[in-house]
Amino acid sequence: MNTIKLRIPSRNLICALIASPFLIGACSQADQTSTPGETPKGSSGAVHASTPDDDFGPIIGEEHAVLTSPPMVPPPITRDHATKLIVDLEVEEHVGPIADGVEYTFWTFGGTVPGSYIRTRVGDVVQFNLHNSPDSKMPHNIDLHSVTGPGGGAASSFTAPGHTSQFSFQVTRPGLYVYHCATAPVGMHIANGMYGLIQVEPKGGLPKVDKEYYLMQGDFYTEGAYGEEGLQAFNMEKALQEIPDYVLFNGSVGALVGDKAITANVGETVRLYVGNGGPNLVSSFHVIGEIFDNLYAEGGTAVNHNVQTTLIPAGGSAIVEFKVEVPGTFIIVDHSIFRTFNKGALGMLTVTGPDDLTIYSGKQDDRIYLPEGGAIQTMPTTSAKEIPSTRTLEERMAIGERLYKANCLACHQANGQGVPSAFPPLANSDYLMADKQRSIKVVLHGLEGPIKVNGESFNSVMPKLNMSDDDVANVVTYVRNSFGNSGDKVTLEEVAAAKTE
Repeated sequence: MNTIKLRIPSRNLICALIASPFLIGACSQADQTSTPGETPKGSSGAVHASTPDDDFGPIIGEEHAVLTSPPMVPPPITRDHATKLIVDLEVEEHVGPIADGVEYTFWTFGGTVPGSYIRTRVGDVVQFNLHNSPDSKMPHNIDLHSVTGPGGGAASSFTAPGHTSQFSFQVTRPGLYVYHCATAPVGMHIANGMYGLIQVEPKGGLPKVDKEYYLMQGDFYTEGAYGEEGLQAFNMEKALQEIPDYVLFNGSVGALVGDKAITANVGETVRLYVGNGGPNLVSSFHVIGEIFDNLYAEGGTAVNHNVQTTLIPAGGSAIVEFKVEVPGTFIIVDHSIFRTFNKGALGMLTVTGPDDLTIYSGKQDDRIYLPEGGAIQTMPTTSAKEIPSTRTLEERMAIGERLYKANCLACHQANGQGVPSAFPPLANSDYLMADKQRSIKVVLHGLEGPIKVNGESFNSVMPKLNMSDDDVANVVTYVRNSFGNSGDKVTLEEVAAAKTE
């Protein structure tokens, strides 16, 4: 277990520096606090807020904020006045899946990673009630980048398990802002999933669009390597070295994939509210096959146009808008691309509707091209894993599915259909099922040269994968018993035999 040592300054200095989120909760503020729902001592109850460059008008009435879990966002605000907006947000610590077969202890705002989406209007006075679940083991607080005040609210929201803290602030500048926990050690709280977005709409709101979605990127540091099964603990050393095992959208591998993909129809305009919780990496956010018609860079009000990829710093955000003009699956990525295909930063936007062959024709021609050279590539090796005792078919299927998603999904697709004229299908594959030893050898040694699968010719290169004998047995077992295929279990003896033939 990692021990963190902090040099604690004198009590007076701590109180003088109470704005620092690293020192929250170190001194008594009994004369500054009140029971939730009561007016703080020394306050008349009136709201006195600076209004730089704008007159927000009177604060009329009050309402409870609608909070949503990712990837959904609350409906746009239609009122034409500022109000008192009451936000109730609960901190929860719980174990959940970070990948298939892999669990992690997340610390969350609202029970999800990222935390609940908060939507406000410029001029609103927000009464923020932060509840820390009695089941929590840690105190927490919240730093909202939309707040002008000490610690972004962290100085007023340090909350022990089983307690509620209340503070208020006025949102004075429109934009899309990150919030996160700022309790020491700050990086660990953020790395465990404690971040989200708060939107401050301008007076007239943003232009109307057809679909709005919420996603945030985050980097995670686990004791085990990517895909290693079981409950994984946070690894401080990896976090300090900024070497994450997972880089994810919305807190888990596959959170926006398959039946969890976000959707739209041809002709609709999509707006994505995108944040980067970090704690360390900068995101190169990109949607493959789309161009951002409008980009609100870094979550501000300036708009850029016709942008392909945008940088989103840790603790920053962006709003991107684009019209979808053709159907298909559009892949959402961090264009630091190994993070996408090897660490989990992959999402999908599924668009349905009629084709427009002028905008995008699809393949119009396919002919043989034979350049010089080329050889099967070999993935870099790592230390060999201990080969376990005999596994059941069910065990090999479960582990094989995880290996498939980590190593094979990008080319052969989630449903095993492959990519026409590029990567052969595994679904109902006559090539795969006709020869068991051949299928094992393909995974062991890679494959190059022409083959025919289900009557269609392919001539591509599959690299040799760095897998133990046990991994090979698991993934081949999974593929030969999935996607309409029906076969028996692959054994370690069969893998060993294939290596010598």
